[in-house]
Amino acid sequence: MNLLTPRQAAAQLGVSYPAVKQWIYRGQLRAVKTPGGHYRIAPAELERWGAERGQTAGRRLQVSGRNQLRGVITGIRRDGLLAAVTLAIGDQQIQAVITTEAVEALGLTEGMAATALIKATEVMVMR
Repeated sequence: MNLLTPRQAAAQLGVSYPAVKQWIYRGQLRAVKTPGGHYRIAPAELERWGAERGQTAGRRLQVSGRNQLRGVITGIRRDGLLAAVTLAIGDQQIQAVITTEAVEALGLTEGMAATALIKATEVMVMR
């Protein structure tokens, strides 16, 4: 059986390496530890994990939006029907207001990798 490194698993799932490591540490993604202390993940485990989340390992969600910013969720503030989700992208932060229902459906939690998709009719650059 070919076991995958967390980095390879992240690439197949279309998420960040730190996200995969956190899922392993939390016991959400099962992995074996090598004698050298490195984690390895069975392809079947990626399939199980992805199936629970409506995802197929090795197949990333396809979207037409090109303005995609990868980051890590640093905060989720729920207020009734809406939630403010803050993403850290490098040394910058971006906040999106989405429905609380969307937060739950996506299974968003602090520390999780996520992508901000930006749709705009106009983008300005300043210096």
